[in-house]
Amino acid sequence: MATVEQIQRVLKNVIDPELGINIVDLGLVYQIEEKRGHVHITATLTTPACPLGPQIVQSIQNEVKQLENVKRVEVEFTFDPPWNESKMSAEGKAELKALRQGFV
Repeated sequence: MATVEQIQRVLKNVIDPELGINIVDLGLVYQIEEKRGHVHITATLTTPACPLGPQIVQSIQNEVKQLENVKRVEVEFTFDPPWNESKMSAEGKAELKALRQGFV
């Protein structure tokens, strides 16, 4: 079975299309559960009105389904708590800072 750590690692391949930073370092992934090949991911978006939600879901499913013995991937979006920059990893904050300064 895929482990939570393996799932989190492949989720780093899912890039937020607007910011160009992976969803793990952005802090968009709130919870990962795996039970007998069924993966449930609770995540959020940077804003509730983000039109790219379906694209992000598809990317998540594509990445996680590549792991051995994953049969189904469900993605649930929540906005409680709402996302803010404090949820980002140090790497994500550094990437965002570089983007804002025009270095990336």
